[in-house]
Amino acid sequence: MRIGNNLKLGVNIDHIATLRQARREMDPDPAAAALVCKRAGADMIVAHLRQDRRHIQDSDVFRLCRLKGETHLEIASVPSIISVVMRAKPDSVCLVPENPREVTTSGGLNLKKAPGLARTIKRLKDADIEVSLFIDPDAAGVRAAKSLGVDAVELCTRPYAEAKGKKKVKAELERLELAGYLAYEMGMNLHAGHGLDYHNVQAVARIPHITCLNIGFSIIARAVFAGLKGAVAEMKLLIS
Repeated sequence: MRIGNNLKLGVNIDHIATLRQARREMDPDPAAAALVCKRAGADMIVAHLRQDRRHIQDSDVFRLCRLKGETHLEIASVPSIISVVMRAKPDSVCLVPENPREVTTSGGLNLKKAPGLARTIKRLKDADIEVSLFIDPDAAGVRAAKSLGVDAVELCTRPYAEAKGKKKVKAELERLELAGYLAYEMGMNLHAGHGLDYHNVQAVARIPHITCLNIGFSIIARAVFAGLKGAVAEMKLLIS
């Protein structure tokens, strides 16, 4: 079980790149943003290299992976993306579902409909890249992830973040906690993320055995008013 305040914060910087891509300019630079996040207390820099390259670009990935500290990529299990990852060598990756029409990731991977996933996982692990799967918080997903030999699971917190009313919120927290216990018992590291913000994060941070929270949009949105350093530091304090 996690002891004390050593819960890691992964800061997703995708939307720094979203702003840059709006004008195809040099700024704001995701690598520079990563350095600010680290100085403010981020334990890990997270970025999603999408197939449509809507925000993070290949060059960003290589620059992020050269920075001191932990770099974590969210990726779809497709050959063109895996090729970039194998050359950039991030510390870890999370395999996620991806739909070109989605605004953001809508839920966890359907592990029953993911051909070639085992092959991708083996290839990444053979390259000494830690692998996690983004899954919905249910027992079937946790067991399937274990059978695929990943190092960790990241539980999708979107249903919790969107829940309305105390009863529904409690039910979603219980789903996360039960899935978390199972992942822990099966020997996998436990991460969580998606839709977490300054108002809802603390309940998730208190879930037993959870070791890392990956948060992006809410931090970047807060940074518009509070500055990036202040937004990251505030989130780090909330989960500590």
